[in-house]
Amino acid sequence: MDKLERLLNLTAALLDTDRFLSAEELRRRIGGYPQAKASFRRTFERDKEDLRNMGIPLRVESIAGSDPPIDGYRILRSEYAGRDLRLEPDELAALHLATSIVRLDGGETGLHKLGGASSSVEAAEVGHVPFNDNLATLIAAAAERRAVGFSYGGVARQVEPWRLSFSRGHWYLAGWDRRRDDQRLYRTDRISGAVEPLDGAVQPLGTPTDPTRLKGWELGDERPVTVRVAVDEDQAAYLHHLLGEDAEPHDETGTPTGVVTFEVRNREGFRSFILTFLEHAEVLAPQQARDDIVDWLEALT
Repeated sequence: MDKLERLLNLTAALLDTDRFLSAEELRRRIGGYPQAKASFRRTFERDKEDLRNMGIPLRVESIAGSDPPIDGYRILRSEYAGRDLRLEPDELAALHLATSIVRLDGGETGLHKLGGASSSVEAAEVGHVPFNDNLATLIAAAAERRAVGFSYGGVARQVEPWRLSFSRGHWYLAGWDRRRDDQRLYRTDRISGAVEPLDGAVQPLGTPTDPTRLKGWELGDERPVTVRVAVDEDQAAYLHHLLGEDAEPHDETGTPTGVVTFEVRNREGFRSFILTFLEHAEVLAPQQARDDIVDWLEALT
């Protein structure tokens, strides 16, 4: 978890409480802090100072009933909301430009509440970020450390959200799948129906999968399968280029090998990868993956 994400989670936890929380409670809720007590204390003190420097009204009071007294922390929503912003025309124009070229689904933007959009600035839309109620529920669950339930691929899931990322035109949810007892990555537009909030998260925050670093055959929540693929000798260098760190080491002469082993979580992405090499690639193992490619190719003819 990077510092920005930790600060956002800390702010959300301090806002979403009706009592003062101790540093240890915040440590358990948020995750991402060092395990060593001294290191945690130093990091937490820096985070508090960062919040204050950003103008966030962090309140500190002794927790009722604690003996010896223990400091508790909280952000009051009434103080956090602050006063209405009064922006100058040129500042509104800059905001209008930003909201014009990248559009977020969901109706009226916050720009209107800041004084309206300036009609003097025109810009072509260069980006579109989809947004809906399910995403709002997932973001809230991740901030509040709560599990959610939803249907994905026709299967009921119970997931503890860790991170939501926007990549390649899609939102992805990384989190802990309770029923599979493992980390999984979901494309949120493939969720069927509504996302329902459940109970509090119990699995400690892990290192979320980053979809921007994954290849097509890794972008999925299917049970991972280790495959072995061979390509013609003259295709070996290109194979290593596509696989990157997943490729096996070069042979004793320094030449890329034509046989590689890697993990697949998305059969459709794996099929597209194999098709890249046409007749110059062969799936060696496991037999199930080999049969799947053969059946798929035969269905295309």
